[in-house]
Amino acid sequence: MNDLDTVIFACSSLEKYVMDAQKKMMTSSPVILLDKANHVEPPAMKKCIIAAENDLPETVETVLVAMGFCGGALDSVSFSRRFVIPRVDDCVSLMLQTNDTYNPNPKEAGHLYMMEQNPEDFSFAKMFQDNQTGYEGISQETLFHLYFDQYTHLDIVDTGLNDCYSEIYVEKAQENADLIHAALDYVQGSNRMLEKLVSGQWDDQFLVAEAGHIIRHGDFFG
Repeated sequence: MNDLDTVIFACSSLEKYVMDAQKKMMTSSPVILLDKANHVEPPAMKKCIIAAENDLPETVETVLVAMGFCGGALDSVSFSRRFVIPRVDDCVSLMLQTNDTYNPNPKEAGHLYMMEQNPEDFSFAKMFQDNQTGYEGISQETLFHLYFDQYTHLDIVDTGLNDCYSEIYVEKAQENADLIHAALDYVQGSNRMLEKLVSGQWDDQFLVAEAGHIIRHGDFFG
């Protein structure tokens, strides 16, 4: 693998983390951002990924995917070149990895996670507005409770790259925790998997899907 024949497809929510990983590992692969808004509907993200791959020049041999399975966005698809993908269920689980042990979903039930480098990018109110499709006829208040009442904790993911102990970060986190009546706490995370992804350290935490391989749910959770 070298930077001349490799590109990175990155969920836009992880843009700064990908840049930090490349800086630390001294790589410089081009990064193509996939709009995080497409996560609302996994089929939309799937179309986005397929379109981005189709637009790549033939000289690109390897695509590094800085995101997880993400609700099936990568299910039942194949590509014309190698795709390397973290074997995790979503981007939160990607950032919760702190060692080299395969664990596709380290999240805890009832917990939501805040991992943004800029706290202004995190908002339950916006998350709620972005996830209302298919609920016509239900009041906003009822829908909000249906969406958030299952969560009792908001955990700030300390990746070492987000200034998550600053006053402004904690204030923003507490504001969101209060909105859903959740307890606020910290949990350890890291940028380890992205660093391994960009530098070619692909152990069993990664799916290396060669050209023509049909990516399946079992590739991530087997």
